[in-house]
Amino acid sequence: MTRTRFLAAGLLLAAVVPLAACGGGSDPLAPATSPAAGSTGGSTGAAGSVKIGSADFPEAALLGEIYAQALEAQGRSVTRQFNIGSRETYLKAITGGEVDVLPEYTGSLLNYYDKNAKVVQPDEVYAALQKAVPQGLTVLDKSTAEDKNSLAVTKETANAWSLKAIPDLAAHQADLTIGAPPEFKTRQQGLVGLKSVYNITPKEFRPLQSQATVEALKNGQVKAANIFSTDPSIVANGFVVLEDPQSLFGSDNVVPLVRSDKADSVKGVLNTVSAKLDTMSLADMVKQVVVDKRDASTVAKKWLANVGLA
Repeated sequence: MTRTRFLAAGLLLAAVVPLAACGGGSDPLAPATSPAAGSTGGSTGAAGSVKIGSADFPEAALLGEIYAQALEAQGRSVTRQFNIGSRETYLKAITGGEVDVLPEYTGSLLNYYDKNAKVVQPDEVYAALQKAVPQGLTVLDKSTAEDKNSLAVTKETANAWSLKAIPDLAAHQADLTIGAPPEFKTRQQGLVGLKSVYNITPKEFRPLQSQATVEALKNGQVKAANIFSTDPSIVANGFVVLEDPQSLFGSDNVVPLVRSDKADSVKGVLNTVSAKLDTMSLADMVKQVVVDKRDASTVAKKWLANVGLA
């Protein structure tokens, strides 16, 4: 959870895990996964129900809850399967039919399917993604809400090393330790891309998850960390997000990924959700869930009501 994709929202938020987590196995939903904090299981087993999944970080589960409640408001039966795992795991769930809908991020998903993709602008990325998704899957309308991967450092490190942009790290590779989710090591939007795009190879890579990444950066255990651009810890701790002049991380708009056989039945509702969702609103909702410890289903319900979708 290398976003792929977070754009600092200017809100005092708490850490949101980069778009990734360890996963694998032939059955991505075994053992049974838990829903997002506070979300209900929804109606299960009903004919025509929509199965909604998510990656295992708060923003993804929140988006899944928004999709679920928006569909339920239109009388649809929904089954929730949130917090499945990393992209490598939850894409197995949708291609295998265990889930029908996933909240995704355009640039990160495109990079997963096409590691040679060069486009970086939002509309170009979206157009390329529409062509890159495999048969049986489709993406609905993208939102303007964006949450992308970034490399962040402390103000102290930025001052000591004269850092403004990612290329500036090249002069300090011998002392550079990067903290990020495990899959950052093998992803193009990770160490692979840092080498191929910026010719940067850190002295050490430390696989970390969730708040551990933020704490390691704060405590000096790592010199740079892969943090989502809407991650509240950036503002809260005064982290410096390094500029990305070659757009290694590109644009990463929130977009529903759906099974093609379900697309017609859900696109009206989910396209309307995408039309209403923007970066500031998303960041504020993440703050409520992560920092204020509010129930994700309550936060989703309030936003949907505010935009006339509940």
